[in-house]
Amino acid sequence: MTSAAAPAGAGQTAAPAAFDLDAGWRLHPGVALRPEPFGALLYHFHTRKLSFLKSPTIVEVVRTLADHPTARAACAAAGVPIDDPGTARLYLHALGQLAASRMIEETS
Repeated sequence: MTSAAAPAGAGQTAAPAAFDLDAGWRLHPGVALRPEPFGALLYHFHTRKLSFLKSPTIVEVVRTLADHPTARAACAAAGVPIDDPGTARLYLHALGQLAASRMIEETS
């Protein structure tokens, strides 16, 4: 089970791998996103992994990744000030964890 908490993750370190904000991303086709009062649950039907999104803003970013040419554009559309170093660190960590767990995937 993983957790991707952008604003609530103030004590988190950098993303496990470099996350490319300027690449196109989408929710993996085998992943279901279920809105919850705290944010959302992501369930990967192929890996059987469960992730929690603990912020409505990160939910909006993940939900709309495929609607934007880049993750940076999806963040901007959701109102995330990604140019702020503290905010960028949190969202890069959350998105990096989701990519590492194959909840989201880079588009070609």
